[in-house]
Amino acid sequence: MTAAIALPGRPTTCPVPAPDWRSSYPPPQRRSVYAAAHVAALGDGTIDWESTMAFREHLWAHGFGVAEAMDTAQRGMGLSAGQARELIARSAARAAELGTAIASGAGTDQLAAGRHPLPQIIRAYADQIELVQTSGSQVIVMASRALAASARSAADYLQVYGQLLTLADRPVLLHWLGEAFDPALRGYWGSSDFRTAAGTVLDLIERADGKVAGIKLSVLDADNEIWLRRRLPAEVRMYTGDDFNYSDLIKGDARGHSDALLGAFAAITGPAAAALQALDAGDLAGYEAAMGPTVALSRVIFEAPTVHYKAGIAFVAWLNGLQPSFSMLDRLQQSRSADHLIRVFERAAAARALLDPELAVTRMHEYLQAST
Repeated sequence: MTAAIALPGRPTTCPVPAPDWRSSYPPPQRRSVYAAAHVAALGDGTIDWESTMAFREHLWAHGFGVAEAMDTAQRGMGLSAGQARELIARSAARAAELGTAIASGAGTDQLAAGRHPLPQIIRAYADQIELVQTSGSQVIVMASRALAASARSAADYLQVYGQLLTLADRPVLLHWLGEAFDPALRGYWGSSDFRTAAGTVLDLIERADGKVAGIKLSVLDADNEIWLRRRLPAEVRMYTGDDFNYSDLIKGDARGHSDALLGAFAAITGPAAAALQALDAGDLAGYEAAMGPTVALSRVIFEAPTVHYKAGIAFVAWLNGLQPSFSMLDRLQQSRSADHLIRVFERAAAARALLDPELAVTRMHEYLQAST
């Protein structure tokens, strides 16, 4: 089934081809992959729990682990610390019922903005680590705005993270979010120079006594990611968070590859799942045919100001019938222009990321009528 729609300012109609992906896929065997999931909202701005949880089941059904309560879920941008706790508890309980993979963010967002003594930051982290571990989820130690504002040297990061790792009941994932995703995290790990900061991360991992399972890196620089990946101990995974270059980084080369923890997977679930299955089979042409066209979509969703990428994720979910309205916490759906979202629609159609062409066209008509 194929549909088409006339879009403003375009000389021809935009075709929306049938996706031809399966409705479910097994977890990939050659890569460890997590999709960072967003939060659906009702028209009154409250959390739409039914759609939010159904979206996670959609990701699990396609073979992805869920990375819960991360920046994609508007952590620190509409999702309160209390709501994050409830989100983690609900998702971890459902993951246990289904026997699926989940890792959840432990941060310091219960602290007010600004500087704090390092012991207070450690206590805030410890409270959330306990919550995540008690829920049964793996811990992702999130980058902390409070620590970025308060640390004065790389030694401060090593002190804080060193104490946190002693609290882990199993190896954790570290979370390095670049300033494009959150300007408040500029200079994380004690330096604005990537390789100097990466030296601190490598020092931390060396001291960690096996407590670090991997690092999620979101700096939108493939060369720097590969540089760090090649210096990690063999047992520590590099989880790409590069929403511009993930296709090549996941495919890798003779010297290695990245695993993945990506917000983009929430928008390209079908083609990405099919691509990863092709990769398992050693079918590189099949991988590239499915994954390659998604990159143009992801680059639009994550274009500057990158911090507003969550709107594109929610928009594609709405087009796909995975939530009843294009609504987000704190009305974040208004952070992107109509022109931007029209381009998201075009790239999603080209990537075959729209699950039901007729529904997607109907909803795009609704959006265009409301935005004029």
